[in-house]
Amino acid sequence: MRFQSFASGSSGNCIYTGSESTHILVDTGISRKRTADSLHAIDLDLKDLSGIFITHEHTDHISGLPMIMKSTDIPVFATKGTIGRLLAMSQFSGVDPARFQVVKADEKLTVGDLAVSPFSTSHDAAEPVGYRIWYGSQKVCICTDLGCYNDYTAECLRHADVLLLEANHDVNMLQVGPYPYALKQRILGERGHLSNDACGTLLAGVMNSHMRAVFLGHLSKENNYPELAYETVRLSLIAEDLMGGTYGQGRSAAGVGRGITDFPLFVAGRTEPSRLISW
Repeated sequence: MRFQSFASGSSGNCIYTGSESTHILVDTGISRKRTADSLHAIDLDLKDLSGIFITHEHTDHISGLPMIMKSTDIPVFATKGTIGRLLAMSQFSGVDPARFQVVKADEKLTVGDLAVSPFSTSHDAAEPVGYRIWYGSQKVCICTDLGCYNDYTAECLRHADVLLLEANHDVNMLQVGPYPYALKQRILGERGHLSNDACGTLLAGVMNSHMRAVFLGHLSKENNYPELAYETVRLSLIAEDLMGGTYGQGRSAAGVGRGITDFPLFVAGRTEPSRLISW
């Protein structure tokens, strides 16, 4: 299986994962050309894709989708609420509604030799979801654009080999930054975005001994720094480890069988592809 984030952030999100024979994208918030170029860099083409899965209808997750749909016949999967919002947008006016296939949270579907199951997220969109993707027993999870999480969220993310998890903002940077008060409240709210601290606490509860990589994603350009997100989450994991584990099933970070400093934690870039993970 392979995984690579092509872009992750408020300026655009696009993530690839797949097996040797089945290849999918989660979101297409970058241009068709950038998407195609990123695929070419890992020896793939748009025509190799078996499907595109959309998390929700916000521009940074779908801006490249109209051109891709108009120039290819790749099936597009999204929730009913998301599809309804997309079809109401002028840029999708020439797209046949039959091109969209409806997915439902917690209902698994098969695309080639991959199994995909959406899960509900808390965000200010019509019907947002994250995605779990399996190839046999191997599991990838993509979870961004959520203002809060609960035991359901944590359960969806457990047992992942690769996880991309939102670390959108530093709360202090956001609070003292230039955003209008209403926007700050939206981001900090339960239907907004996950902070670095919240990301670290959630991650500490879902770590496992076979994790190959965790990517911190959807970082804010104005309210975060890659180094700050990385250090905040890393320190959260260390603190959880010292406390013996307090979240979820009570497993501490030490329970994953490796040192904290060796844990495969990375930051997914806003404008450039991440490292390619293959296993």
